[in-house]
Amino acid sequence: MTKKVLITGGAGFIGSHLSDFLLERGYAVICMDNLITGTKANIRHLLKNRRFDFIKHDVTKYISLKGSIDYVLHFASPASPVDYDKLPIQTLKVGALGTHNALGVAKEKKAVFLLASTSEVYGDPLVHPQNEEYWGNVNPIGPRGVYDEAKRFAEAMAMAYQRVHKVDTKIARIFNTYGERMRKDDGRAIPNFVVQALRDQDMTVYGKGSQTRSFCYISDMVDGLCRLMRSKMNDPVNIGNPAEYTVLELAEAIKRLSQTRSRIVFRPLPVDDPKKRQPDISKAKKRLSWEPKVTLEEGLTRTIRWFKNSNIS
Repeated sequence: MTKKVLITGGAGFIGSHLSDFLLERGYAVICMDNLITGTKANIRHLLKNRRFDFIKHDVTKYISLKGSIDYVLHFASPASPVDYDKLPIQTLKVGALGTHNALGVAKEKKAVFLLASTSEVYGDPLVHPQNEEYWGNVNPIGPRGVYDEAKRFAEAMAMAYQRVHKVDTKIARIFNTYGERMRKDDGRAIPNFVVQALRDQDMTVYGKGSQTRSFCYISDMVDGLCRLMRSKMNDPVNIGNPAEYTVLELAEAIKRLSQTRSRIVFRPLPVDDPKKRQPDISKAKKRLSWEPKVTLEEGLTRTIRWFKNSNIS
């Protein structure tokens, strides 16, 4: 029988790529999204697929679905600093109430539950690279706290449902992901730099650009997530690319690949901006037989091409 997957936040960047990936492999997909940060443009090409259903719904409200569900993938949440700065209460509610409701579906349907957590649970880390045993260094009352603590709470709730209700829960700690379908106003480094470069505008680097990030291309990310979904693992797993770059190196790479006339300019560093971010993916390598394949140069080339074809310049 066809396995059925519910993806909350399924019209978002990662959620829509997950839908593609699962449909190509014979799954049926229910995409649930209130379109607060997702967009129907991301899934328009799927709407005529008989194994794909779109439901516009706010997952902080009770979720009622008929029929069987085999997997619940909980991706609903604002996910960039721009979004959770504008939507702090919605971010907290989807992390708490939305996770509770999605876990309720998994419990009712006896489905596997996968939580899209984040590297932000590590905050501004004092351990480098970050492994899953590290508990983090998070400012709970800072501007990023609404997202960081929402995801930390969601992880705690997933573990509680596993221990009390025996729900088969998975926790993916997702590190910086990029690729086609990112919003031009997403606010994260890659879409910011790409859009500025394609418009020949100044490319804005915060601080000195010495802070580091690790960037995982979207096709690698969805492969890792689906391996985790089908695995027997229940403890948190880092999914990301361990190749570490400074933000200035990233800006320079995008400037070169886009052949822009833009200048790189520097602005003050935002509050609580992490100084380092690099995943230790030893667990994913060993237990999921997964590691990323797409280089930053190749992924950026594809991403720049997509933005260019989207007529954003």
